[in-house]
Amino acid sequence: MTSNDEYVLQLLTERGYLSTEQVDAARESMKAENETTLDVLLAGGVVDEDIVLGTVADQFGLKYCHVNADAIDPEVTKEVPVDIAKKYGVVPVVANATSVTVALVDPMGYDAVDSLRYVFQGKDVEAVLAPVNEVKTAMDKLYSNDGGAETVTTRDEFAGIDEGTGDDAPVIKLATLILTNAIKLKASDIHIEPMEKEFRVRYRIDGALRKMDSPPKRLQGALISRFKIMSKMKISEKRIPQDGRIQISVGGKDLDLRVSTVPTNHGESIVMRILDKANLSLGLPQLGFLSDDQTTFERLIKLPDGVVLVTGPTGSGKTTTLYACLGQINSPDKKLITVEDPVEYQMSGINQVQVNKDVGLDFSAALRSILRQAPNIVMIGEIRDEETAGIAMEAALTGHLVFSTLHTNDAPSAVTRLLDIGCKPFLVASALRAAMAQRLVRAICEGCKCEYTPTERDLKMLKGLSAGANVQTPERMFHGTGCERCHKTGYKGRKGIFEIFKVDDTVQRLIFDHAPATLLRQRARELGMRTLREDGMLKVSSGLTSLSEVLRVTMGDAD
Repeated sequence: MTSNDEYVLQLLTERGYLSTEQVDAARESMKAENETTLDVLLAGGVVDEDIVLGTVADQFGLKYCHVNADAIDPEVTKEVPVDIAKKYGVVPVVANATSVTVALVDPMGYDAVDSLRYVFQGKDVEAVLAPVNEVKTAMDKLYSNDGGAETVTTRDEFAGIDEGTGDDAPVIKLATLILTNAIKLKASDIHIEPMEKEFRVRYRIDGALRKMDSPPKRLQGALISRFKIMSKMKISEKRIPQDGRIQISVGGKDLDLRVSTVPTNHGESIVMRILDKANLSLGLPQLGFLSDDQTTFERLIKLPDGVVLVTGPTGSGKTTTLYACLGQINSPDKKLITVEDPVEYQMSGINQVQVNKDVGLDFSAALRSILRQAPNIVMIGEIRDEETAGIAMEAALTGHLVFSTLHTNDAPSAVTRLLDIGCKPFLVASALRAAMAQRLVRAICEGCKCEYTPTERDLKMLKGLSAGANVQTPERMFHGTGCERCHKTGYKGRKGIFEIFKVDDTVQRLIFDHAPATLLRQRARELGMRTLREDGMLKVSSGLTSLSEVLRVTMGDAD
């Protein structure tokens, strides 16, 4: 009946519901091999099931109740994966905005409660004890069509997850739940971080890290090993960083996770970047361009030759922008080749080359080879050194359109960066057509967006934003009040803010003369370049983002 009948018999005897003689007599009368003493007592009416379960529930600090399958809202079960429900023998019975109540058949099912806390992030999970037959009936009815939440499986490691047994099963389930929940919350990164006294899990959602409930510290080693096995890393190697990849399927949708480990003082830290192929369907309008910038950028990416750079720090959406560009110009009459490290998304109709330094295939070696493939358009994942930059510039001068990324704070600084890594000024001046800097800001949630009167703090921020920039005070300001859709943050999704630096004859002369970035920026402003800050403020006025978001990502923006 329960996972430990002898313990239950002891409880019932101590509380006076059974005598020692009754227990001994039941033991003597057992006939079937799988029959227990408690089964005999229940079948003979010596003790009532409600008394047994009520006593056990009280001992474990739980409530005891009956479960009526017809009274449970089927919508509640959609939040609990069917494999979790069946694995641990639980059914959700009541749920609201802040809590969920689940019925258990085993009062010692700690793994079930811990697992469900990951399913219901931010909610209190209350467990009640219920009769086995009632829970089974409810489960059969509510999950008859596998109507629970989508489950996540890997194409190799998770093929038999429901068959997991022994001590490894809870770790497998916990790893699955961490991945499932991250995808459910539309996180871009999962951070698994061993601390001195805790094992921290954080998700990056809309660019901001959010701490989740911490798994038990005792599971740190097993959970890290599980993720390393899934990523096809060496689990015995804990002294050096490793990289790997996990392929998973969620509700029939394929996702890739790029996994990185690094040794720290308290264990190996793991970061998993979730690469959602749905991002490939993003067009330029979905990136957040204002109409005039979009027109300018569309003209640039349709040039017959030259170098177009997208700049910004890590995590600013550069790769997504490049993929959107390739998607826009990809057609049967053009040959497109990319060189990436790693290939983040598989794109139909495009030849993608994966850098492999172990065999000598770095960016420069790959570029030299693909130029002999006679491409029309080349995309380089990142320009990192003089040789790669030089080949890119020469490719542009021989009739190729080249896209790439660069790490700089603003668009005009791309020129300075290229010169600093050793590019010849005449090559940069001749080949570079434009550089676009970008940042990502969180978009105000449409479900709770409302107009508001600027506070004194907002006015102070506006004053700071206006310093050194052509910024007008927005006539209207908006913010998100927080709702279920945005998990009470007031933000849902991200959009880009941009500054586009075009190279004209005057800029070419400045580059050839090795002019400083300040002069290049001054000329760009004369050509009508809108800075990141100014673009952000226009999006504040339109209600796309908030003042604090623009301030957060444009602190270094100057005229």
